[in-house]
Amino acid sequence: MYMHTTRRLLQGILVGLAAVLILTSSAAALEVGQKAPDFTLQLPDGKPIKLGELTAKGTVALYTFIQAFTGV
Repeated sequence: MYMHTTRRLLQGILVGLAAVLILTSSAAALEVGQKAPDFTLQLPDGKPIKLGELTAKGTVALYTFIQAFTGV
């Protein structure tokens, strides 16, 4: 159960992050090792979560699937 919840949490964060990146594509890119600005996303269950809450628990790797939902 814990593994499934964690997987759903990460999926929600990644989908939300991809949406943020697509919608803010004109924003300046981060350099490797540079900290991402804090942002809030909605989890699949509707609860909000901040990047800062996750980084307080340890290292967070952000990965995007730019073409994941484009049909390409």
